[in-house]
This record gives sequence, C-alpha cells and structure tokens, in this order.
Amino acid sequence: MIKVAVPNKGSLAESAALVLKEAGYRQRSDARDLTLFDPENDIEFYYLRPRDIAVYVGSGELDIGITGRDLLLDSGVTAKEILPLDFGRSTFRFAAREEMQLSGKRIATAYPGLVEQYLAKNQIEATVVRLDGAVESSVRLGVADLIADVVSTGGTLRQAGLRIFGEVILESEAVVIEREGAHRSQQVETLLRRINGVVIARQYVLVDYDVETKNLSAATALTPGIESPTISPLQKEGWSAVRAMVKSKEVNKIMDDLYAVGARGILVTDIHASRL
Repeated sequence: MIKVAVPNKGSLAESAALVLKEAGYRQRSDARDLTLFDPENDIEFYYLRPRDIAVYVGSGELDIGITGRDLLLDSGVTAKEILPLDFGRSTFRFAAREEMQLSGKRIATAYPGLVEQYLAKNQIEATVVRLDGAVESSVRLGVADLIADVVSTGGTLRQAGLRIFGEVILESEAVVIEREGAHRSQQVETLLRRINGVVIARQYVLVDYDVETKNLSAATALTPGIESPTISPLQKEGWSAVRAMVKSKEVNKIMDDLYAVGARGILVTDIHASRL
C-alpha cells in the first residue's frame, strides 16, 4: 500500500481531488474526513494542510503528495518536484505602496524560506518579518515596509493600496512531490502515469480532417501530433484523412490555418484520458 498526501483545503484542494478522481482513484465525499482508503488501488489518501505536505513527504512518512511549488521550496525539506499539474498557477512577487530598493527594508511574508533564499542569492541585506498569512495589512499597520506574497490576480493587493514591483521571485503551480532519494514503487509509477494522462488529456484535443494529398505535407506540418499524425487514404481518390493531437489552447488558430491550406471536414474531439 502507498500513502498519498492531498491538500485538505485552499485553492489546490478541489482541483487535486478532481485530478485523482479522473485518474481512477476514490476521493472523500465528506470534507471533514482526514483519510480515505481506496481498496481497489491499495492506496491510502491523507488530507493535510498544503503547507505541511512537503514535511510529511520529505520525512518519508508518506510516499508522494500534491502541493504548491512555492510551499515545497519554502519548506526547505528534502523533497523534490516530480510532476507539474498545470493548475493552481500563481507568481511570488514583492509589493509596496511604491517601488523601492530592498536593502535595509522590512519584508513581511508568510513564506520566509523563499524570501531568505532570494535575498541570499542576490546578496541583499533586509529584515524578514514572518507572518502567518494575510500579510497585506502589515505595511498599513507599520510592521513592514513591503511584502512578498503569492499573487494570482492582484486584486487583494490593490484593495490594500499596494502595487507589485520588481522581478518575479517564483512562478508556482500545483506539483506532485516525493522524498529525495526515495525508491519509487510500481504503484507510485502507475499513479504518476495516470495523473500525467489526465494532465495531458486536459492540454490536448484530437483534430480530424480531410485534405487533398497534394496539400498533405502543408497540413501535417500544422498538426505534427505527439509522435506523428495518423494518415489514412479516403475512398475519394487523391484525398487523405488525418488525425492528430494538438494543444487545446491553439486549436482555433490551427483550424483556421488548416482550412487555408485546403483541409475540410475539420472536427475537434476532447480527450478524457491518455497514456503517452
């Protein structure tokens, strides 16, 4: 049996549970449940605070976990990212009432590890004020000169009279993590393949179209697929049917370009699961 950590609340919780469910694993129906055993897959899920997941995985108590890249790096534990999940995207940025130099300033943050790593890397001397979340009020209350925090839309910062400045400290998203040097069992390998199949299925769609053979090279250059497109001759002489995977965010532009090179009967189909 393997043990897997899942966020119990926050912005990552619902999406993490959905990915696991789409990958074929049972998930809890009651948000108060702290554990759930999936007998068909011989896996036990532990629902933990996202900030604590890296600690449990890094200690070896749990085999793998889903958390944010920012939380993993802030923890400083011996765990590593093994699979990005393409949801829960955010950036870690500095914000203040006006742009300023960091040297000698007080920086309020709920991510002291990340800030201290950044300051050390850039040889900047500043004071890190450690707070447990909701750091936006620290400047107005005189506790800090600026803050460093996770930013999704920036709306909360604007409400507090703060604006983002400086370079991006970190680009974060939900990731699967495991302990450094851990032996990866076949069950973990299977789980990772399933999850990756869900992630890929969300990123791609199938495109089918017909095209005259004389235009086949131009059309398939637009739809090279993962390995290569599938090409079949049509009953109509001089025509071929093509099927390929394309990135869903690019599909409308690709359809326009295919039509322009003579493709017809262009159809798009969602992918629900994959193994690549």
